[in-house]
Amino acid sequence: MKRPLYITGGGAVTPAGLNRRQALAAIRAGLSAYEEYLLAEPMGASQTVSRIPSHWSLRATDWDWLVNMAARAISDALASTAAYPHTTVLMLVLPEKFRNHVAFEEYTPSGFLDAVMSACGGPFHEASRAIDGGAAASIGVLDQLSELLGRPGVEHVLLGGVDSLVNDKDISRLAASGRLKGSDNPQGLVPGEAAAFVCLQSRPDPKSPDIAAIHGVGFAQEADSVLTERYSQGKALLGALRGALNGVGNGPREPDIVFVVSNGNGERYSGWEANIARSRFYRTRREILPVAYPAMTVGDVGAAGGALALLVAADSFTAGYAPGPVAMCEIASEAGLRAAALVSRVNFD
Repeated sequence: MKRPLYITGGGAVTPAGLNRRQALAAIRAGLSAYEEYLLAEPMGASQTVSRIPSHWSLRATDWDWLVNMAARAISDALASTAAYPHTTVLMLVLPEKFRNHVAFEEYTPSGFLDAVMSACGGPFHEASRAIDGGAAASIGVLDQLSELLGRPGVEHVLLGGVDSLVNDKDISRLAASGRLKGSDNPQGLVPGEAAAFVCLQSRPDPKSPDIAAIHGVGFAQEADSVLTERYSQGKALLGALRGALNGVGNGPREPDIVFVVSNGNGERYSGWEANIARSRFYRTRREILPVAYPAMTVGDVGAAGGALALLVAADSFTAGYAPGPVAMCEIASEAGLRAAALVSRVNFD
């Protein structure tokens, strides 16, 4: 990145809280939003999930539900910064295309973006777009946003995603491959759902409640993803971590990193990959490297996981519970994209 980007606000709706403040407070307190969900097939069976409490009318269809989640989180983010939609670029990460999410069986991603902007009450900047690639795409696109924020008429970028794995199609797919958490698989994932967005700008704002600087980003494609028959050796994540340190200038370096925020979902595969990559990347001796896992509270939230990790990192600085001033966000998408972002506290002294 040529220059840092600044997180100056954000919004979220999760099973642990219906806005950013509630969700982050629940994650900070280590609460759990897990519950039992009755499956259609096999009838009477149940699965541990993390589901947003809502009125049935908001879930009339899977499409409506994703639109409603996204619109609520975006409105929360706009309110946190008093940003104006017409000068704000909306970068919306959707469920990965390979999943054929039930919400998109009859609709297109561009149509979804239009529906979300309409639900928010007004048009956003014409550069707004929908993105494929899952949670890691939220991080991978950051390098491009630095230039985008330099355009005339662009004051903010709202970057985030919306997703729900709490549907019979995804649950059946994950169950068939033995990836769900249950009594016979303690190292499985808990399907979740959420929408999360960070508000970015090119200059720091001392009045922002969530000020943090993103100094560098890296991303790479993992050939041995969880969808393949081979175990990952962490090569792509290692490449992403190293890429996040390239070109940061006078920014933080590897010895300065004090903790990690990860969208790791509890799967055995995820844990092995992260441990292998970290052992190769962190060369400075540390007594401990704390890692924050939002999924412990809200489950695997798919495409929303990247922005949620950035929100947690920023909140830890401003709320004073970060173990130090520099964090690395590690984000993995199911199909193999890996991304990392070097984030730090901003001091105005």
